[in-house]
Amino acid sequence: MHYQRERSPSESLFWPILWAVGLHLFIFTMLFVSFAFTPELPPAKPVVQATLYKLQSQSQATTQTNQKIAGEAKKTSAPVYESEQLEQKKAEQAKEAAKAAEQKKAAEAQKVEAAKAADAAKKAEAAKAETAKKEAEQKAVEQKKLADVAKKKAAEEEAAKKKAAEDAKKKAAEDAKKKAAADAAKKKAADDAKKKAASEASQRKAVEDKKAAALAELLSEDVGRQQALADTVGDEVAGSLDDLIVKLVSEQWRRPPSARNGMSVEVLIEMLPDGTITNASVTRSSGDSPFDNSAVQAVRNVGRIAEMQQLDRATFDRLYRQRKAVFKPEDLGL
Repeated sequence: MHYQRERSPSESLFWPILWAVGLHLFIFTMLFVSFAFTPELPPAKPVVQATLYKLQSQSQATTQTNQKIAGEAKKTSAPVYESEQLEQKKAEQAKEAAKAAEQKKAAEAQKVEAAKAADAAKKAEAAKAETAKKEAEQKAVEQKKLADVAKKKAAEEEAAKKKAAEDAKKKAAEDAKKKAAADAAKKKAADDAKKKAASEASQRKAVEDKKAAALAELLSEDVGRQQALADTVGDEVAGSLDDLIVKLVSEQWRRPPSARNGMSVEVLIEMLPDGTITNASVTRSSGDSPFDNSAVQAVRNVGRIAEMQQLDRATFDRLYRQRKAVFKPEDLGL
């Protein structure tokens, strides 16, 4: 759209003034020409006055003409002024319309910008929501992983505890079984020892009873028969005491590393009537000094055999004052 520049009041009066000035210049020019071609006359006062009057008349005429021209110019300028006012009003209206259009355009642009901003905010909010959703999903996945790990660890710990409990139960059962077996073995050993002790006690009692019976018979019969019976009883008692000596020595014997089955050493044992061992010495070596020395030391460690008091003095002096005993590793045991 083309906009016309608004005219100022000075521009609106320019052309009427220009016409008036041009008209005055034209009149003055005509007067100057008329004066230039007028013949010189002798001075005369009335004529001068008349001329002055005429000039005054002309000045009045000029003034009237100017007034007339001004009136015409005013009449002419009135429509022009109204036209200019109309143009000015139109220009102002156009300017206001342009301004309104610009404001409308600015409002629309602002509206577009607001829409863009709202759309951007909406997109940003959506992006933020999407990011939050992804973070929440990732966090949920991580939490699930942690939960799975914790669950797996708890299951492993539970399995380990269960296995440990089962192992402990098995071990307790095995220990109980071993203890029961050990107790049974101890009980059996105790029973065997008790039986053996009872048997030995019974054997000793039988020997003592037999000895007492033999002694009683010796006292009631003749000397010859008593001597023969005493020899028989003495041999039996000696055999029993020899077994006792071997038993007591085997309890004190400590097997040396060089001892082998098949070896034998003969040891002379010297005792007092109360059974105290006064000396022990090797009369026939086995050929292995450690074994010989171990047998001698075992005899000495016995110290005293109280059962020797059961023998009468003659039998003791004959059989056990000095008694030779043969020891073998297999007889001593261990």
